Parts: sequence; structure tokens; C-alpha cells
Amino acid sequence: MVFAIGGAMENEEDDALEGDIVIGSKVFRIDDLINKPLSWVTDEVHNFLESSVTKEHFLNLIDWVETRRPIPAVSRIYSTGSDDGPAFVVSSGRGFPVNQVNFGWGSPVFGSYHFPWGGNAGYVMPMPSSVNDKDWIVYLHLTKGQLKFIEKEASHVLKPVDNTYLKI
Repeated sequence: MVFAIGGAMENEEDDALEGDIVIGSKVFRIDDLINKPLSWVTDEVHNFLESSVTKEHFLNLIDWVETRRPIPAVSRIYSTGSDDGPAFVVSSGRGFPVNQVNFGWGSPVFGSYHFPWGGNAGYVMPMPSSVNDKDWIVYLHLTKGQLKFIEKEASHVLKPVDNTYLKI
């Protein structure tokens, strides 16, 4: 799993946000993901992310990028996926202001800023719903097998979005 982490830090001098997206990754064994409870997975992800969202981590990452300039650095999962098995990126769209966007004909009822990058890895992004402030829309760009598994195992949590929900 790869996690896109917002690296924005507040600049005390002008109250501006500065930073880039930082990618962290964690390898899970398929057997663990299948046989262990979801709470174990969330604890593992939380523990991993705790060490990745520190000021020291971001400063070290900036140093690492600066030593490699001008050669771009891209995580392998973004360009090719993984030969070791299914791979997907988990990102967060929680800051996407879908309720504030207006193209002149009203607010959108559905939106995303996901774009396919050409690799074969999947993509998961939770975003706030534009229709119901208490809901989240979870975008899943996964293989058919992964989607079938989610439909079977998580249908009590994740519901398909339809025209009724979107009120269109």
C-alpha cells in the first residue's frame, strides 16, 4: 500500500501553507490482510503514518530530494505497480472543497481530482460528499477481483453511489 501524505506546513511569517505531497509505503502480506481483523490493518497503518507525518521526516525527505536533483523521483508503484501482487495507492481528498466549487450553474453533486497515471496499481481516495456532510465518497479504481471482494466483504460499510443518493 502507498499512502499520499499532505506535507503542507504553516509558514509562521505569512500564515501561508507550504509543502508537497509525500509518499509513504507499507508492505502487507496478503495472508495478514485476509486473516487478521480490519482493526489490525488500521492499527498498522496508523502506526506507520505516525512516523511519516513528523517535521523531521519531511525535512529529511526534502534533503533526500535536493541531493537527487534534477533527476525526478517517483515511487515505483506510480509508474509500474508491483510485480509482487496487487498494489494500490491510498490518498485523501478530505481537503477537496467540492461544496465550494461553482462553474456558474450550481455546485457539483460529484467530483474528484483523481487522474490515471498509466501504471497498473489501484487507487483509493475518500472525499467528503457534496450531498451529505456526514458521508464520505470513497473512490475505488481497482481490479475487478478487488472490487468483487469489497462488494462481498464490505457492502455493509461501502454503498454504491447512484442517482438517488446524488439527488439527480
